[in-house]
Amino acid sequence: MSTRVKICGLTRAEDVADAVQAGADALGFVFYQPSPRAVTIARAAELVRQVPAFVTTVGLFVNPSADEVWATLDQVPLDLLQFHGDETPEFCAQFQRRWIKAIRVQNAEQIERAFQDYDQASGLLVDAYCPQRYGGTGQSFNWSLIPASRPLPLILAGGLSSANVSGAVEQVRPWAVDVSGGVERSKGIKDIDKISDFIKEVRRVCKTD
Repeated sequence: MSTRVKICGLTRAEDVADAVQAGADALGFVFYQPSPRAVTIARAAELVRQVPAFVTTVGLFVNPSADEVWATLDQVPLDLLQFHGDETPEFCAQFQRRWIKAIRVQNAEQIERAFQDYDQASGLLVDAYCPQRYGGTGQSFNWSLIPASRPLPLILAGGLSSANVSGAVEQVRPWAVDVSGGVERSKGIKDIDKISDFIKEVRRVCKTD
């Protein structure tokens, strides 16, 4: 199986172009204003317009109101929604889009429960736990907590970079990996060399399987 790659937290047109050129399968845009990687609806609409066919555009939300999500979808043609807060399954499912749910992992039972609770999702994203932050911590977690049996596609996030992603793919065998800070020069500013190296490492491992 070829592990997919999502580059998240894009804020600049040149970074979108670089990620596409490097072979990213999906691009993430953050609609959570406290994040240093947040984009406005207008800016996201500009960036998404330059994304070519067969590259998935993902909108990341953290505990939004339904009106906020609908207002975004009115102007930004997102392919997939990512809910990274404490949203219920019912909330996530109301927007006539495919969606994934992110959880901040504290124990194995939490992952098992999320697979059951969010069984209508298109995937479950597992990230490092931080009580003050909803993702973007730059920290990894104990990957051995992830169960081998997975009713949904599993997306691995948290502290990934070109230095450790090959080991992550080998150990976890995720459907996809999601990276933001690990391919940046500074928060919200991507580095083309880091993006390219990250994707090459994922592809290298998949080729040797």
